[in-house]
Amino acid sequence: MKLLAVTLLAFAAVVSARNIDLEDVIDLEDITAYDYHTKIGIPLAEKIRLAEEEAERNPSRIVGGSNSNLGAFPYQAGLLASFSGGQGVCGGSLLNVRRVLTAAHCWFDGRNQASSFTVVLGSVRLFSGGTRLNTASVVMHGSWNPSLIRNDIAIINLPSNVATSGNIAPIALPSGNELNNNFAGATATASGFGLSRDGGSVDGNLRHVDLPVITNAVCTVSFPGIIQSSNICTSGANGRSTCQGDSGGPLVVTSNNRRILIGVTSFGSARGCQVGAPAAFARVTSFISWINQRL
Repeated sequence: MKLLAVTLLAFAAVVSARNIDLEDVIDLEDITAYDYHTKIGIPLAEKIRLAEEEAERNPSRIVGGSNSNLGAFPYQAGLLASFSGGQGVCGGSLLNVRRVLTAAHCWFDGRNQASSFTVVLGSVRLFSGGTRLNTASVVMHGSWNPSLIRNDIAIINLPSNVATSGNIAPIALPSGNELNNNFAGATATASGFGLSRDGGSVDGNLRHVDLPVITNAVCTVSFPGIIQSSNICTSGANGRSTCQGDSGGPLVVTSNNRRILIGVTSFGSARGCQVGAPAAFARVTSFISWINQRL
């Protein structure tokens, strides 16, 4: 571990001394967020659509997780991003009756710019059921950098107030002392419509998994030069993690007897979801002022 730390420090020193742009050093092909919709979002959305159709005909993505019951995650939003080449899949979190928080790369991934979102609420399926709203009103963080995967956060403005119910309800944001908590060591729950395992079949169901939050120092070992204080990471040990298609979705912990949103799914290793690499999220407490100003 000490040798690796020295190596990373040497890497940073060389980059600084030679005025090398980090964007020229980081291998974006090993990061799932850049060009996300070409690599993952659009092909996965079509697989989910076909899987849902098959499930309708013959009733009978989170990795290492479980199918989610309707109402278990009432804050979960499914997102279908529209492009000239099709639709891409992402997730989001309902913050109030007019706002959904997601990842900036779900709207613009560095190569593909979406024209609109279909926001799906109150459903464990992406292409059917629930409340469905179309919008092109999206505010990305002004410093979103697709090449470095920094400030990967955006707010979706819904066209009208959504009716809340047992199946549709906002998630609380951190407040008070929670704003100073890095949550390392906590068990957090991630949810999404993504793959359930590397190379696995798609069933189209919302899934969830409990994951331990790790320190940024540990996470940096897997993603040198990329992890910032504004990221929060979970362990990928034992083949359990977020996976392709979960981008933009929630990472939640229980605090003071309520569930709060601590992360927005940002990226993982393109080598796979079960290789043991951590998953990285936008740290909600780092962006709390930006979020609150847009609610």
